[in-house]
Amino acid sequence: MEDFLDPRNAEGMPNLADSAIAMDFLLGIKNGIRTYSFAITETANPELRRTLHRQMEAAIDLHTEISELMIKKGWLNPHSVKEQFPVDLKAAETAIQIAELDIYPSDTDRRGMFATPNK
Repeated sequence: MEDFLDPRNAEGMPNLADSAIAMDFLLGIKNGIRTYSFAITETANPELRRTLHRQMEAAIDLHTEISELMIKKGWLNPHSVKEQFPVDLKAAETAIQIAELDIYPSDTDRRGMFATPNK
């Protein structure tokens, strides 16, 4: 990928962006579930414990929904490393290509680019 402004280099990007956002969301939910479980074990208040437990169950349900969506879209293959590997490899290669793009010019001198008052 040499020209990031060329539309043909954007082919498949929406799908890759959606899968990356979904994975980030899934990982955030997992972290929330872990935090809820820790908080439940640390609280002595029965009402607070029940509230945290309900919220954790809702987070588990959301995790299920997001996981099923990702599996349906082919973004996640939790039961087959053989199928997941090419998906992860493509995402990694795309990330490397994006990181290697020369988005910012090496010359950042802006003299002469702005209107200056007559002296």
